[in-house]
Amino acid sequence: MRIMIAAAIMAAAIPFAYAQDHAGGAIKVAAEGGVLTDSQGMTLYTFDKDEPGTSNCYDTCATNWPPLTADENAQPEGDFTLVERTDGTKQWAYKGEPLYLWVKDTKPGDATGDGVNDVWHTAVE
Repeated sequence: MRIMIAAAIMAAAIPFAYAQDHAGGAIKVAAEGGVLTDSQGMTLYTFDKDEPGTSNCYDTCATNWPPLTADENAQPEGDFTLVERTDGTKQWAYKGEPLYLWVKDTKPGDATGDGVNDVWHTAVE
């Protein structure tokens, strides 16, 4: 009986137990249809005021919502693309939507930026 209960608990946890790397390991998805995180497990967000392929978050906005930047050798991968920022750096995007972190999230799994000012949302696959 104990073995059957343990097996049932493990089976229920499987959809949440894996992380799939994307964009050269810079982005992870906890499970199919799950929330996107950076490689450290921090929640990623999208900004309603962005335009497809264009970031509109600079200055104070980018201080509070740091863009998920890509290194110079990064390559697009499927739905994960790169957006060029006005300073020449590259930022990861998902389906054309630039991705950001939130300074008030302090540990992996935090998602305190979802819904801020009705324009910030967790990025989901």
